[in-house]
Order: sequence, then C-alpha cells, then structure tokens
Amino acid sequence: MNFNQKIVSLLKKKNLKLAIAESCTGGMLSSAITSVSGSSKVFTMGLVTYSNHAKTSVLKIPKQIIKRNGAVSVQCCLAMVNNLSKISKSKVCISVTGIAGPKGGSKRKPVGLVYIGIRVGKKAVITKCDFKNKGRAYIQKQTVKKSLNLLLRLIKQDN
Repeated sequence: MNFNQKIVSLLKKKNLKLAIAESCTGGMLSSAITSVSGSSKVFTMGLVTYSNHAKTSVLKIPKQIIKRNGAVSVQCCLAMVNNLSKISKSKVCISVTGIAGPKGGSKRKPVGLVYIGIRVGKKAVITKCDFKNKGRAYIQKQTVKKSLNLLLRLIKQDN
C-alpha cells in the first residue's frame, strides 16, 4: 500500500472528508489523492486558487490579508484552510501557498518558500517550508510530499 492509499484508507476508516485548496502546486496535491481508487468516498473538493483574485473571490480571503502580508504568508495560508473548511464542510482540509519559481522570489520571501496549512476539526497547523531554489518541479513535488506526510501524521493523532 503506497502513501496516498494509506491516507485514503485512514480517512475512510475514520469516516473523514478531505478538501484541498492549493496555489503553487497547481492541482498536484489533489491529483495525488484522486489517483487512489475509492478516493471519491473521502475527497470532497480540490480548488486551485492560483491567483490573488481566486483567493479573494473563491476562498473569500480578505483582500487586506493579501495586501498586508502577501499571498505567501502564514496569515493567508491560515485563512485559506479555515475558509475552505467552511466552504467544503470537510473535517480535514489542506491549504498550500508558496513560490515555486524560478522567478518571483525576494530576499524576504525566496523561491522555495511554502506554507502548508492542515486543519483537522477545529485545530489548524501551519508549517513553513524552505525547499530552496532547486527548480519548480522539485519545489512542487516536495510540497506535495510534505503535505501528505503532515496530513497522515495529523489524521493519525485525531480521535
């Protein structure tokens, strides 16, 4: 049983629904889950909110959060995962926002900076990752891998 299958199996066993809002991974995280046969029993939705407009209009992120902190920030990631929870009615939610590069980074927010938000029930955890500027595909794959690792750990802890 591969990693993705373990997650889907555990979600089924615990009767939990999963929703994902992703930006820099462009649907790769949702694809990792939906590649598993039977994932339709646990996966409610995957939103690729790539632009700031999508974040504000679809996920209802207040424009002030993006204006003040940027789309790649703890605050935006937290708002993404919390609002996704309301929109999807799913107990388990993941949000991802980051800079996959090769351009777009700055000293304060370098290429490879990614925030992963995971919410299980009322508890949300935001993890800051620095995958370095090792190429767009590398950053996206590492973000998916790290997100799934964190997700598995958190749903195992949930009672």
